Amino acid sequence: MTRLAVEASGVIALRMTKLMLGGKRAARRAARLMVSEKIDAAAKAIASLTEGASAEQIVNQYQRRVTANARRLRKMGTGSAAKKSRRRRK
Repeated sequence: MTRLAVEASGVIALRMTKLMLGGKRAARRAARLMVSEKIDAAAKAIASLTEGASAEQIVNQYQRRVTANARRLRKMGTGSAAKKSRRRRK
C-alpha cells in the first residue's frame, strides 16, 4: 500500500509537469487521458469487486496501472522536454 501511495504521488508530479510544460493542446489531451484512465480503472475495480475480488487484489490492479503510467510518463518526459528546449534555443 505504501508503494502505491509513493508511486501515485510521483505520477501526479509527472502529470503536473506535463500539463505545465506541454502547451494548451497537449495539456488538454493529457487531462482527457487522465480522466478516462481513472474512469476505466474504477469500472474495472467495481467489476472485480462484484466478481468477488479481495481488497488486496483491487489494490494490486491499481498498483499495476500506476506503475505502467509512471513508466509511460517518465519515457515521454525525457524526450519531449529535451526536444522542446532545443527548439526554443534555435
